[in-house]
Amino acid sequence: MAESVDAADSKSAAERREGSSPSLGTKQRKNAHEYTMHSSPDPAEKLVESRFGRPSAHAAWWQALRPKTLSVSMAPVLAGSAVAYAELGFVQLWPAIVAFLAAMLIQIGTNLHNDVSDFERGADTPDRLGPPRVTAMGWLPAHAVRRAAWLSFALAFVLGIFLVMRGGWPIVGIGLASLLAGWAYTAGPRPIAYTPLGELFVMLFFGLAAVGGSYYLQSFSLSLPAFLVALMLGAFAAAVISVNNTRDLATDTRAGKRTLAVYLGRLGMNRIYGIELLLPFVLLPVLAVTLGRGWWVLLPSVLTLPAMQLARRFWAMPAGRGFNALLGETARLQAVFALLLAIGLLA
Repeated sequence: MAESVDAADSKSAAERREGSSPSLGTKQRKNAHEYTMHSSPDPAEKLVESRFGRPSAHAAWWQALRPKTLSVSMAPVLAGSAVAYAELGFVQLWPAIVAFLAAMLIQIGTNLHNDVSDFERGADTPDRLGPPRVTAMGWLPAHAVRRAAWLSFALAFVLGIFLVMRGGWPIVGIGLASLLAGWAYTAGPRPIAYTPLGELFVMLFFGLAAVGGSYYLQSFSLSLPAFLVALMLGAFAAAVISVNNTRDLATDTRAGKRTLAVYLGRLGMNRIYGIELLLPFVLLPVLAVTLGRGWWVLLPSVLTLPAMQLARRFWAMPAGRGFNALLGETARLQAVFALLLAIGLLA
């Protein structure tokens, strides 16, 4: 049921034109100048980008799915179902499994649609800072990637029918909004990914909608603990977007994009990322008290030090290809946090 955000990882690092957009302010042009790419790609990424390292069709499709961040859409389903178990004492497996699959399919569809959409807009080219995109690299034809995207959305829609049979009209609203958001993230007259709303978007869909929808499928209601968990998972998802946007700050500025990173600059994004990583750990004791299930709920606190280390690396690292590894690690932090939280809630 969770939606689309990994489209975030699709952001363009390509330059459509030289120099700053005439509509950009002095501060934004300064950000573009100061935070150009300094780090070198790791050997594995250089191999993928190399024309001599052209992947097989199977490997290209796997690359197009962006497996490193698929957990961003699936972790909220796990967490929402676990909260329902903590409150109800049981969980219906089939709604959880179907929601899990639907969430994954919506994100895959979004990633594929984003791959071809950014290429057709002229945003993604082979010299982008982020991981190479299969359409821009010429590894897969645009029509095949687009067809696969719509197939993923169609399969998610079919699974959504079963979820609607379980949850009724609220699930209809969440499902349709999720599908629409997956398309609108990089499509339409004003793509969400090209505005300052990217982080807010994932907070809503990968937090409130994903966790809340999964919880509702089990309990047919909403609760304060479910809302707290939604904020936790949504904050981590927003952090993934923040890494992506900060990596592309300079090139996005020159391309005329208006992401949150373009508006706030590097210093502002350092603060945003720190808050996004801190918020889940601040809310853990509140969740424990609200549920009254003992201190097992605090199990994810063991990740506090790794989260602080990620924040320090974000603050110290020049924006560039080095952020690709940081993006994957941020997504993994969310996944492990959700797993440990589920264990604590089920204990």
